[in-house]
Formats: sequence, structure tokens, C-alpha cells
Amino acid sequence: MIAPLLILTMKWGDLYGPHYVNNLARGVRQHLQRPHRFICFTDDTSGLDPEIEALPLPNLGVSESHGDTRWRKLALFRKDLAGLEGTALFLDLDLVIVDDLGPMFDLEGEFYIIRDDDLFRAKPLRKINPSRDQFLHSVGNSSVFRYEIGAHSYILDAFLADPVAATSRYEISQQFQSAQLAKNGHLAYWPKEWCVSFKNHCVPKGFKSYVADPSLPKGAKIVVFAGSPKMDDALNGKGGKWYRRIGDVSWLKSLWQAPEQRR
Repeated sequence: MIAPLLILTMKWGDLYGPHYVNNLARGVRQHLQRPHRFICFTDDTSGLDPEIEALPLPNLGVSESHGDTRWRKLALFRKDLAGLEGTALFLDLDLVIVDDLGPMFDLEGEFYIIRDDDLFRAKPLRKINPSRDQFLHSVGNSSVFRYEIGAHSYILDAFLADPVAATSRYEISQQFQSAQLAKNGHLAYWPKEWCVSFKNHCVPKGFKSYVADPSLPKGAKIVVFAGSPKMDDALNGKGGKWYRRIGDVSWLKSLWQAPEQRR
């Protein structure tokens, strides 16, 4: 019997309500026709749909005095992650699934992640510092990544060896994670058309947004809300700048929300 694929997400604190988890799970069910388990690691199970497997947040392994919960996702790389085994696709809560996820499990390789630069427009000023520009171009955005449970525990081991140094040298956990993956020869990226930025790929650029509404780029599977506007604002047509109108996004909202939420 083939083991079900694992879809993982995490929710802690009060930034995201349970509807984020429920909507994400519904999107997965609609766009993944293979046996799978949808697992949410969380500190609060209230409001979650019964189909969702809720598990306690995995222990990062640092002392309480460390206090930086932004790096909590690194706990996903524990060898003993809640007794789970097999291939897992991690998804952040603030994204919308728009097409079949099956091909994301078919790519050969040990690890896949979004190239962070693929979600943003070019930054010419970074060329002033070539080494930093090269590093930032290599960084993976951890909103969507696929891995084998327990196979990349060296990431967490390296962090726990000196958490203070890691959080001092790297601005965010995905930079540290990417550096460790690259060091071990496992850093690989999704095809760039699969995971797209709402702001930079769906919304027409600049003043074109005043004559055309956002649309889905060809080949996209997941729309990511990197930077600003945040998901809630964008899905309600808000968060634009004077030079950028958000426009009608009812098509995207309908993909994210359950029918009863759209009434």
C-alpha cells in the first residue's frame, strides 16, 4: 500500500484564524487527487475542521529565554517529527492554491523550494554588493517547500549548535535554511511559473492596474502573498498604492474561501 502524501502547515499565536487552515485544507482537497494527510501543527485547535489532523507544535529545541518564534519552522526538520515518515509538502497559511499540486510531488530530487527572488521584481541596487546579491539570489522562500521527513535534520542541528550566532548572522530563518541546504548540495527550486507573487505577477504593473484587473499567470499552481499587501487586504481589493490599483479579485477570492464565506 502506498503511503499517503503529507501536507503540513503551522499556526501559532493569533495572527491567523482557523479559517486560514480550513480554507487551505479545502484548497488542497480540490487540487490534489492523491491520497494525502493534511496536518496542522498548532497551539490552538479551536475552529479547525474535523478533517484536519491537528498536532502539537514541534519543539524547536531552544531555551525559553531565546524567545524568537520566527524561527519555529526549523522544527519541521527534526528527525523525530511527530512520528511522521515520507514525503511532505509544507504550505504557509497565507497563500491560495489555484491548480493541480500533483506535479510538485513528481519532480525528482530531495528538496524543492521557491527561489525568493522569483517572487519579486529585480533589485539593481543589490549589485553594489555582489557577494550579498549572489547569496540573496540563492535564498529559498519557505512559503512552499517539499522534503523528506527527517532527511534534512542537519539544518536544525546547525541552528541548535549556536542559535545566537544564527539569528545574528541571518535576518530570517529561510536565509539560514537555504545556506544549510546549499552547503549540503540539496538546494533546488520549483519551476518559477508554479509559485507566483500576487503583487508582482497577478496585478498589472504600475498604472496598467488602473485599466486591467489582476489575472492568473499561465502555469501558476500557487499564489503567494509575499511582502505587501497582505492576503486579507488583497482579497478584499485593498492595499494598493497610489501607483497601483488592486482591482477585482473575485476569481481568486472564490478559490480561497468556502461558499458560505462568500455570502
